[in-house]
Amino acid sequence: MLTTIIPKLPMRDKAITKDFYLHKLGFENASDHDYDGYLMVKKDGIEIHFFEFKSLNPKENYGQVYVRTEHIDQVFQNFINMQVEIHPNGHLQVKPWGQKEFSILDPDLNLLTFGQSI
Repeated sequence: MLTTIIPKLPMRDKAITKDFYLHKLGFENASDHDYDGYLMVKKDGIEIHFFEFKSLNPKENYGQVYVRTEHIDQVFQNFINMQVEIHPNGHLQVKPWGQKEFSILDPDLNLLTFGQSI
């Protein structure tokens, strides 16, 4: 039986990625151990892992995660309050597929889309 999926995304600089997720997005460390070249963060019921990829060209990064929430307006407002930049093509809106969603990019241009069924 499958129970959980944890995406693994590339990162160029662990310190920058960790700072963004912990201080801008409100995640916390998912492990008490600091692994070389690897980062694990969590928030509420989700967890995201990152692997070091120093030569990553962010403009060629296709890393994407879709995060479902039950409080899309609150998540969006929290990010606005923390001055998280919303993706220019990902403003909060209702999509034809019945989701209210918005998107952001992390420092390595991994796309994070947050959505709620309406």
